[in-house]
Amino acid sequence: MPPSGLSLILPWEFSPTVLGTIAIVAALYVRGCARTTPAVSRSRRIAFHLGLFLIYCALQTSWDYYASHMFFVHRLQHFVLHDIGPALLAGSAPAALLAKGLPASLAERLPRVRARLHPVGRMIFDPWTATTLYVASLLLWIWPSVHFYVMVSNSLYRLMNWSVVLGDLPFWWLILDPRPYPLARVRDGYRLLMLFVVMLPMMLAGAILGLSRHDLYPVYAICGRFTPLSPLADQHLGGLIIWIPGSLLLLIVAFVVFRRMLHREHASSAGAAPHGMRGE
Repeated sequence: MPPSGLSLILPWEFSPTVLGTIAIVAALYVRGCARTTPAVSRSRRIAFHLGLFLIYCALQTSWDYYASHMFFVHRLQHFVLHDIGPALLAGSAPAALLAKGLPASLAERLPRVRARLHPVGRMIFDPWTATTLYVASLLLWIWPSVHFYVMVSNSLYRLMNWSVVLGDLPFWWLILDPRPYPLARVRDGYRLLMLFVVMLPMMLAGAILGLSRHDLYPVYAICGRFTPLSPLADQHLGGLIIWIPGSLLLLIVAFVVFRRMLHREHASSAGAAPHGMRGE
């Protein structure tokens, strides 16, 4: 029977790791917001909490169960884990707030931890490394032979879901960093290029799955589909979810980045004009 009421958001298969991680991150963020003046904007707080809540739903509720029985539900789940959730978290710019939420003893050690992890962070947050991780986390897990073993192995299934979230956060962090270059690691023009680079394989993969005439995922016949939808129809819907909503999100984000770029250029030219007039 489909879940209803409160059971919709209760854990389907309890995972202390998922619940503990989400609870700690949420508590640090709330504490950091309380210690910040002026107050954090409402839109940023909504984006952060919505992103965290969606990731929780995709990993812990019955959504995860149904995703293991239908390919198109699985792709909806990964649309949240791969794109929506990390994008909302990164767009809310939570790093400083999470740091402020740390207990005093941990906050004192934070500079030393950052110094030790700097080489690793520099590699992970390299624009091309982050772009490669983003594309790989999509293509690897939908590769038919890999997908078969993932769906029949609990450990590989958990690895897939965690890797999708953690592997894509650096990409969205670089793209949606509200700061201008050089405070941000990437210039606005390169951010648009990164979005264009990842859009091509996403559209291609979605088109292949959405137009294929062969069932590439027979593993769902083993898992057991919960609707009378045919295997090809299930696969086509999953491909369209990768192709259309995924590409649309990238276009929306590209528009946001382009708008920020124009705003910065306008602010820069407006500041340069009075300076030039004084020099005449």
